[in-house]
Order: sequence, then structure tokens, then C-alpha cells
Amino acid sequence: MRELTGVGVGTGAAVGAAVVLAPAARPPADEPAATDPATAGADVRAAFDAVADALRARADRAGGTTADVLRATALMAADPGLLAEVDRRLGLGTGPATAVDEAVETFCDLLAASGPYLAERVTDLRDVRDRVVARVLGLPEPGVPDLTGPSVVVARDLAPADTAALDLTRVVGIVTELGGPTSHTAIIAAQFDIPCVVRVAGALDLPDGAELALDARAGTVTLHPGVELRSAVGARRAARAELARSAGGPGRTADGVAVQLLANVGTLEDAERAAALDVEGVGLFRTEVLFLERTTAPTLEEQAEVYARVLRAFGERKVVVRTLDAGADKPLAFVEAAAEENPALGVRGLRTARRHPALLDTQLGALAAAARASGTQPWVMAPMVATAQEAAGFAARARAAGLNRVGAMVEVPAAALRAPQLLAAGLDFVSVGTNDLTQYAMAADRLAGDLAELLDPWQPAVLQLVGLTGSAGAARGAPVGVCGEAARDPLLALVLVGLGVTSLSMAPAAVPAVRSALARTDAATCRAMAAAALAADSPAGARDAAAGLADPGVLAL
Repeated sequence: MRELTGVGVGTGAAVGAAVVLAPAARPPADEPAATDPATAGADVRAAFDAVADALRARADRAGGTTADVLRATALMAADPGLLAEVDRRLGLGTGPATAVDEAVETFCDLLAASGPYLAERVTDLRDVRDRVVARVLGLPEPGVPDLTGPSVVVARDLAPADTAALDLTRVVGIVTELGGPTSHTAIIAAQFDIPCVVRVAGALDLPDGAELALDARAGTVTLHPGVELRSAVGARRAARAELARSAGGPGRTADGVAVQLLANVGTLEDAERAAALDVEGVGLFRTEVLFLERTTAPTLEEQAEVYARVLRAFGERKVVVRTLDAGADKPLAFVEAAAEENPALGVRGLRTARRHPALLDTQLGALAAAARASGTQPWVMAPMVATAQEAAGFAARARAAGLNRVGAMVEVPAAALRAPQLLAAGLDFVSVGTNDLTQYAMAADRLAGDLAELLDPWQPAVLQLVGLTGSAGAARGAPVGVCGEAARDPLLALVLVGLGVTSLSMAPAAVPAVRSALARTDAATCRAMAAAALAADSPAGARDAAAGLADPGVLAL
């Protein structure tokens, strides 16, 4: 059996036939200049328009997070700046398909240099390019073919339009050569609980139609798996399916310690779907989705209407709202911002309010209005808080707006190290964002595939920072959540609880497995697992140490 490795997304496993997506058509190497650049420009614009229309149509059929990604991609296909660059190149004598390719690559370079959030949109823009180039050349658009059985889709990377078209009754796994744990492929795989492994070198060399076994927890893809491995994967899938049917109720350890199990949501539609599921509320409502694709800032009234609908959907259940997490690496079209050399470390999150305080005050006012309209009490927290002074300033502004449950994200090591001071500055709770905390603690770019082992949330240094935060919360009797995707790993969830975490927020599909892991493990064992993981000197060692103390049933989840 040949085994490839990558970065796993989630903890699921699957066996299916490889469906390897063919590379998209490329412009001819010797493509001649257009005889009439004006006519060629009109034809290219028609191709862009057709691609944008098709993406919007798929968005209307998809709904939820997938629809948002598709609409954002359609906007890329209608970007006047991109079309102007194509026209310019046509005027210089470049062939039509080549002009599209070169213009798109120019914009991809700009996105890649603008921080992790925009860099991950490069795949989306190149998908637009591939579809436009195919139309210009008179070829079929690239995409996923019709599937006939349980399939593992293998691709260089999956575009939003590809993920929207996936037949979820047949796709059992996804493998990509590119992408990262925060790419849209990973986000959508998590949304639908599809086992996924990204950053798999050599994935496109896998033979089409060959049987693959995919283990997201281990980050492995096995070609031609043997009987024993296929049987083990089948048992894991059956156990997860049974959990989804049978487990329910609040999260509790085996000895009755409450651990809230919450959902991460990004849109109103996400929230309304999650509200219908067996979750105890929302641990992370990413409000930036309301802002990022707009050309003007949403008004207080517009925001209040959306927030009120989310709060009403959950009624008395907990809803934690994160204020706008935008800025240098997630620029807003309606906010002027200077270029930064290193946007991931720049003016983003709460720091954006230094330059544009009205954005934060309007959002806090909208949330307070939504609370009054819905008769609920939302929890509100700020992203990228690093000091007690920032925590105190945010708490004062939130309370002045009429909000009474105020907290902050712990995403940078400084916030974890000074968690007692942050809480003493006026916060009621904190919530650890494990994706950013890992990036900043390990000084490793989230998009750097070569550094994947440094981005493992099992890194003992990261766990130690979570433990410091948990201890600070316990000392003050303040809730400590985790709202990064680390919470969706049942084994790691137990370690997090042992480190003092009191709530876990994740993609709703992951909740049953985490609930079951908690129910099989008492609090003392969680603490012992945490101590064993902290004593390890590597992520693999931490994982093995925790697994050695776990109920065998947890390891099968």
C-alpha cells in the first residue's frame, strides 16, 4: 500500500474511488494577437459575464457559506480593474486567452501579497480564469464529472464552483495538492463533515478510479488499502453515523461537568440552520461576512436586523458575537487603509477601530438594538486583543452601548500570557482562537504548506498558552471558550477541557462526536490527558500521550 501524507481537516475517514480532476485548459503557447482588439475585448467580456452569471446561479442553488463564497467569486469575474487589464494587454498585441491569463496572474500576485485571507482567494480567481479561458478557446468549462459511486475527489485545489457542484450523496472525501486548513475547501468540507486532506504532495499522480482510504485525523491517503484498513474505516464511519442519530443533549463529562457545545457560524443562513440542530448556542458568529463584500458600510439598522434574526433563532441559548475582524489582511472596500509590509501583524481586528472608531461603535449599537428587539442578551467579544488596556477600552465601549456580557478573543501569545490582567480589566469571558494563536505562537504562516507541522494545534507550546488562559479563567470564575476548529477533534477537545476550557465551538456536524468523547471521559482524566500532552516534546508525542489515557471508544470517533 502506498501512503501519501498532508494536512487533515477534521477527524473523519472514508474509502472511495479516486476521481482525479483533469488540469484546466491553458492558453496556446503561440497564441496570435487578435486581429481586432476591440472585438476580442467584447468577446472576452462576454465570457467573463457568462462565468459570473453561472456562478451567481450556482450560489442561488447552493445557499449558506457556499453561496457566499460563490457570490464573492462572481464579483471577481466582474472586477472592472481586471477587465481593464485584459483590454490593455489585448491592445499591446497579446492573444485573447493569454491576455486573460496574464491579467489574472497580475491580480493573483496582489492578493498573495495582501495577507492570508486574501491570499486564499487566489484559488477562486484562478478558477474564474480557467473558466473564462475555456470559453474563449471554445472548450468545455473545467469541473467535477458526474459521480457514479462513493468517490474521493482529488484535485490540485477545488474552486468554489466545484465544491458547490459536489454530489454530497456520493462524495466521501476530498484530497488536494494545494489549499490549507483555512481555505474554502477546508471550510466547506468542515461544514458538511466530509473527511479532507490538503497539501498532499503527489496527489495528482494517483490513478483515476483507484481505491483510496483517507484518514483526516492522521492526514494520510492510502492507495489500494487492504482489508484490515478498509474494515477499520468502515467501523469509524458507522460509529460516527450512530452518534449523529443517537447522541444528544448538553455536553458533559462522564462525571457531570458541563462543557457547552456550540456552533461556529458566518452568515444568517448558517445560524438559522445551526439553530435547528442539537447545539447549545453559538460560540463564534463571524460578523465580518456582513462587511467584506460590500462597497459601502452596512448601516446600524441593517446590521441590527441581521443580528436580531440570529438572536431570535437561538432564543435563550448563548450567542457569542465577534465584532468586525477586518483590516489589513481583510480589507474593506469602503475603508481607506495604507498598504502594510506584513498585514497579518498589522492594523486588523480591534486595531481597525483605532483608525475608524465609528465602525466599532455602530456595530456595538446595532448589537444592542438587536438585543432589545429580540429580548435576549448576546455575548460580544473583540478580535486581536493583545493588552489589558485594549481589553479595558473595548469593555467600556461595549458596556456604554448597553451590552453586559463582554469578552475578547485570545489569538496572540500576549493575550494568553496576560489573561489574568485582561479579565481583571473588565472582561467577563475569553475565547481562544486556535488557528491564529497557533500561527502567532509558532511564527508560521497559515498558508505555508512546508510548515504544516508547526501549525498543528497539538503543538505543546500552543497547548501551554491555552492552559494559561484556562487557569486565568478558573481563578476568576470566568468562562473560557475555544472557537477554533481544534475544538472539533474529539481527543483534542478532552485535552482542552483538561486545560480549563469550559465551552467548545465548532462546525455543527462535529458536535455529536465531541459530545460522545466527553460522555466517555471524566474531568480528572481530561486533566491527566492535558498534563501528559503538555509534557510531550512534539505534536505527535502530545497526541499519543493523550490517546494513551483515552477510552478506546474515543479513538474510534
